[in-house]
Amino acid sequence: MKNKKDIIIIGAGASGIFAAINTAKNNPNLNILILEKTSKNLSKVKISGGGRCNVTHACFEPKELIKFYPRGGRELLGTFYNFNPTNTIEWFKERGVQLKTEHDGRMFPTTDNSQTIIDCFLAEIDKYNITIQYQSTLTKIEPIEDGFDLTINEQKIACNKLLIASGGINKIGQGKLLSDLGHSIIEPAPSLFTFNLPKHSILQLQGVVSDVEIKILGSKFIEQGPLLITHWGVSGPAVLKLSSWGAKHLQEKNYEFDFMVNWLPNIKNDEILKAQFQQNKQEFGSKKIVNQFDVDIPKKLKLYLLEKSGIHLDLKWAEISKKQLNKLIENLMRDIYPSKGKTTFKNEFVSCGGIKLKEVNFKTMESKLVPNLYFSGEVLNVDAVTGGFNFQAAWSTAFIAAQSMAE
Repeated sequence: MKNKKDIIIIGAGASGIFAAINTAKNNPNLNILILEKTSKNLSKVKISGGGRCNVTHACFEPKELIKFYPRGGRELLGTFYNFNPTNTIEWFKERGVQLKTEHDGRMFPTTDNSQTIIDCFLAEIDKYNITIQYQSTLTKIEPIEDGFDLTINEQKIACNKLLIASGGINKIGQGKLLSDLGHSIIEPAPSLFTFNLPKHSILQLQGVVSDVEIKILGSKFIEQGPLLITHWGVSGPAVLKLSSWGAKHLQEKNYEFDFMVNWLPNIKNDEILKAQFQQNKQEFGSKKIVNQFDVDIPKKLKLYLLEKSGIHLDLKWAEISKKQLNKLIENLMRDIYPSKGKTTFKNEFVSCGGIKLKEVNFKTMESKLVPNLYFSGEVLNVDAVTGGFNFQAAWSTAFIAAQSMAE
């Protein structure tokens, strides 16, 4: 008789390890094995939030929380009533880890160190005698009566229940094991990335941050928030959110698209600016525009937009033509840039795509097609904007799977 495990979990990332710990807590008698294809655990936890680990977000109402998920929000609603950021905070607090909320709602350990989260998880793994086996590549899943036969590194191993928590299916081939079982795989696409502007003149403003409204032209996708100019293009929360909502649309366009920036998102129409500039012409006619240009954007950006509008920096308000003023208003309110290609946001690669959500029972995270097969985390076609929401989906789906598998 082969050595048969009660539960095997594929993936020693955030979701897989969280599921293992909660399954063991619910039923300490279970024999749980985690299989990880690399030599490391929790690598995304390690680098998240610039090494501080953005554990979750201070959004405690499930109906509000699901609005941050371009894909999977509706399915996650019930899941979030079962386990949401309040539960996440409590879970870590019970294990001696305090979380704090930053001004934008992101939540981090008070130590500002992702190792705090990793140490907490590994202490729980030890406490429940859960085994993690590294360098273990899964090449075959065979459903058998009461479970599965798995082929790992050409060795056979059996289990009663199987949880796939292997992270995003970044290459279509990775989904073949699951499509062979009858599951549909939504083609993967990067979902958090910055916009490239090769050799564009605005790159000289590297490091400048400004609050904007940004829209992908020819689409319904629009976002508001801070935009950061980098040495390769634009980044910052507004761009990352836009890339997340527009992920499939931008993939179809092969990442060649135009986007429009309103540098003054609080000004609702041109007439307000026109009136303001006419008043400047009357009151400050003898002053240089550059010294009396009162709009709420960083100085370097002001100078750049004046020059882009054909306004010499020595020009006085009285000397500016109607044509130049109209061009300036256009560049302040509807500044258009051509993006060519994408750059993945640091190492925090998030992909949309994965297991089709209709094929999963979100009350248990069990496959509707294959009994005793479960899913959690990014392997599902679920993804969120930046800010701790992707981890919250990982914790919540893992928690539900753990409840179900422990029975």
